[in-house]
This record gives sequence, C-alpha cells and structure tokens, in this order.
Amino acid sequence: MFPKNTWYVACTPEDIVEKPLGRQICGENIVFYRDASGVVVALEDFCPHRGAPLSLGYVDNGRLVCGYHGLVMGSDGKTESMPKQRVQGFPCVRAFPVVERHGFIWVWTGEASLADPADIPHFEWANSPDWAYGGGLYHIHCDYRLMIDNLMDLTHETYVHSTSIGQKEIDETPVKTKVENGEVITSRYMENIIAPPFWQMALKANDLAADVPVDRWQICRFTPPSHIMIEVGVAHAGHGGYHADEKYKAGSVVVDFITPETETSMWYFWGMARNFKPDDADLTDKIRQGQGKIFSEDLEMLEQQQRNLSAYPERKLLKLDIDAGGVQARRMLDKMLKQERELQLGSVG
Repeated sequence: MFPKNTWYVACTPEDIVEKPLGRQICGENIVFYRDASGVVVALEDFCPHRGAPLSLGYVDNGRLVCGYHGLVMGSDGKTESMPKQRVQGFPCVRAFPVVERHGFIWVWTGEASLADPADIPHFEWANSPDWAYGGGLYHIHCDYRLMIDNLMDLTHETYVHSTSIGQKEIDETPVKTKVENGEVITSRYMENIIAPPFWQMALKANDLAADVPVDRWQICRFTPPSHIMIEVGVAHAGHGGYHADEKYKAGSVVVDFITPETETSMWYFWGMARNFKPDDADLTDKIRQGQGKIFSEDLEMLEQQQRNLSAYPERKLLKLDIDAGGVQARRMLDKMLKQERELQLGSVG
C-alpha cells in the first residue's frame, strides 16, 4: 500500500529532547533518540532480550537503555551490555537510515543500501531567514492516500471549511492538472473576488486592505510518495494576481508531509510557511492556530470516509475532472510500488 524505499518525515527534533520516541512508520516499529554526539539514531523498537519496546527505556550518555531489564543498545543495533549478564552474542536489531534536515527527522524504511540523503527535497522556506514557519502534527486513522486526494482537490474547502477558507468561487473556477518533472501539479486562479475570513486576516496582518476585491490562487504540488506543497494567497485585484508585487499581496506555502503508519492510519505533519513579516512570532502563532483548526475539520471526514471504505471494499470510487490530481498521484504511487516489487523479486531470484 505504501512505498518503503523512500524518505518519510518521522518526527521533529523536539520529539526526542527528553526521552526516546517510539513511532510506527510504514508498518515498522521504530525508536528514535540521540547518541552521545547528538546524532539521531533510529532502531527497531524491540529489545532482543524479551521483546519489550526500547522506546519505553531511556537514554544514558547517548546510549539507549531498555526500561525492562537495563539492556544497553548500540546505535548500530548491537547489544552492548546488561547488568551481570553476558549479552554480546545477542542478535542485532535493525538500524534504519535516518537524517535530520529542514527542521524534521527523516527515516528510510526500505532497503538501507538504497538510502541517499541527497534524495530528500530542498525547501527554500525551511532554510531562509526570509521565511517563517509554524505547524503541528495530527494522527489520523485513514489510508494516507485519502489525504493526498484531499489536498490535491481543494474543492472540498467550500463545504468542509466554509467559515475560514472556503468560498463558492472555488467550485466555479476550473482546476488545471499536469504532470511535470516528476510532480503532479493542480492549479486554480480566481479573479476579482472577496477574500474569505482566513485570507482577510492575512491581508490585515500584512498591512493591506481586506475589504477590497482580490485575486486568489491555489497551486498544489505533489512529490511522491507523500509530500505536498501548496502555494496559496491573495493579492489586491488588478495587480497581477500570483505574480503581483509583494506590496499588494499575502501569500504562503501550505506544508504537508504525509507519513503512513499502517494501511489505515497516518501521521500528518502540517504547517504554513510565509515570506511576509517573518520575524513576527505572534503572527506565526496566530496563523498556526488558525490553520490547525482548519485542518482539524478534515479529520472527521477522512476517518469516516475510511470507515465506509473499509466496510464496503467492493465499491469503486468514482472519478471526476476535479479528481485528476489525486488520480495522477496514485498512478505515481502504483509505479513506485511496482518497482519495489520487481526489485524484491530480483533479489530473491
């Protein structure tokens, strides 16, 4: 259901400050912690002694100690010691490739020899002082592909987010879909409309009038297997819309990292990066709270959708032109899964 020979966002650095973190990713139970030099380590969350989760233990001088009987693990997955016991001959647990980058911790759950940190995408918003970022995490009980569908077809905003970012013009404006440079891109441009409440707030925050007509844009970029960056914003009408001078607009990038947990659950790292007033911490927090509320409105819909699909697996989902982005994304995922199956068959043969 999900590719494994790829990098996924696993957690944030703040998640492993005080104690190890146990998290299931792509069906793999993994424990994350820092070694004595501060480098992130990812091991199978399984003590080779009695099978206890290593994440229930603690870190002592950079070494992971099992919380059940005090067995000490090395960062390579080898058992180092245990009080009054000879354990050096214990079998190793699996060590996963892991990288800290862009303010997140990334893990590779597939064949370790194929992991190349250079394959982790570059994000300008995460590496420039001209940008501010705020976000959070939701644990959602649905197939991660349902979230991809959700984000690649923003017509649902009119109905699910009617009090914040939704408006009828989204339905009324055609969406364009294309596949380019390994990405699926959907775009919608709305002209001479009134900004919805969230964007009125953003205009005011950027010292712009919020009660005048605007041009609005939504450009969704899906990079397989599960990263979606969405350029969104509004500009005072008549000044070029998406290409308007910065003094006429408020724009940002909606950041979406979608990490499968199981076939019917996922970790959703959401956030928003903006390149206006990046030093305004209060504004960052205000936008983060507003966006968190918006995304929370999707949770019930997605989880109930998953319950229906699980109850009626024989039913086929229907496709309309607004679904083109999600359909193309799923085709990319199917291609990745096919390549992984062929690789596994080749290694067996």
